[in-house]
Amino acid sequence: MSRTPADRGRPSGFIERIHLAWDLVIIVLVVANLLLLLVDGLFLLAPLNDAFEAIAPGLHGAYDRHIHDNFLAIDLVFVAIFVLDVLLGWAVAIAERRYHRWFFYPFVHWYDVLGCIPVGGFRLLRILRVISLLHRLQRLEMIDIRQWRLYGVYAKYYDILIEELSDRTALRQLGSIQEQVRSSDSLSQRIVDEVIMPRKQQLIHEICRRLEDMSDSAYRANRDDLMRFINALVRRTLAESPEIKRLRRLPLGGQVASALDEALSDIAQRLVHEAIEGLHSPEFDSLVEHIADSSFDAWLRVDAHTDRVTEQVLLDILELLKEQVARQRWKQRYD
Repeated sequence: MSRTPADRGRPSGFIERIHLAWDLVIIVLVVANLLLLLVDGLFLLAPLNDAFEAIAPGLHGAYDRHIHDNFLAIDLVFVAIFVLDVLLGWAVAIAERRYHRWFFYPFVHWYDVLGCIPVGGFRLLRILRVISLLHRLQRLEMIDIRQWRLYGVYAKYYDILIEELSDRTALRQLGSIQEQVRSSDSLSQRIVDEVIMPRKQQLIHEICRRLEDMSDSAYRANRDDLMRFINALVRRTLAESPEIKRLRRLPLGGQVASALDEALSDIAQRLVHEAIEGLHSPEFDSLVEHIADSSFDAWLRVDAHTDRVTEQVLLDILELLKEQVARQRWKQRYD
């Protein structure tokens, strides 16, 4: 079976293991080289040098003769290995077509290239090679640095730093927006013209739908109380009516009045029920939308008072956002 271009660019399992073994060797060499740089740097400090000589004169002399005097030559051996590593890595990247152009490798792995320069500051870049190799091992699931205590400390303070920086940036941006709101002379009119009016029909439809839902849910939740109120209202109205009072004085008038009371109560209840059910009819929707449409422009009329109210509402919202952003949430996470 022929391999696709993506498969040809992807190393096989055996080659991947070779890469991994070589990376482990380089990690050991980089750590050893950095340790040598640290020890020799401390050796150059006169107080530490004198203390070392006083405690272990034989070891001090051996280190001075065999390592310190030959430090540059030893470092050049490491540099030669690191240069070889860069060249091999570059060749492998070209063979595997890892990057879009063959000359991209030294730019992507700039820390490896600069770390090969045997000059003080550039030597410290070799630690970036260790970090990149650890990332590679993490990606291959050979290690899990998230379980390391050192990584936990780093992740904690990195998270705190990023949150503090982003919060400060957000506070400055919100403050700048508040100043722009205060200095604007036509904010309310722009909100009406550019935000509300293009969505006028959608807003009207949404208002009507919410009114229907609110009326329907309120009716169903309070239906029994509403019916009792209607019955009581009909009875009180009939009881206070002079015609009904005269009717009750007639023979069988009480029975007729009671029947009339029940009939009117039933009619009133049915009328309310049919009215609520009619809220979902197309005719009622059309009526409400027509009323809302005719009053929408008047409702959106802008004057000086509207400008002040709109500005204050926006400023208060932005101030609440600033208070929310200013809360150091990392304190709650790391208490």
